[in-house]
Amino acid sequence: MTKILDDVLRLSVSERILMVEAIWDSIVKNDEHLELSAENKQVLEERLENHRKYANEGSDWTEVRARIKGKSDV
Repeated sequence: MTKILDDVLRLSVSERILMVEAIWDSIVKNDEHLELSAENKQVLEERLENHRKYANEGSDWTEVRARIKGKSDV
């Protein structure tokens, strides 16, 4: 695995992103092998319910990015 990782890390960032996307796509195609635990399912259900209850709260990406970058002009 180390050789593979070394080879991957030599790629440009955009090439690595494309590789990750391709790997993810291959996993999704075989998603019947992915099982969520009961605990994970419960957490997802709770988060979905909270999203439905408070759909108008929160910040959009522009606001979040500005806060991360330390800007307040948004």
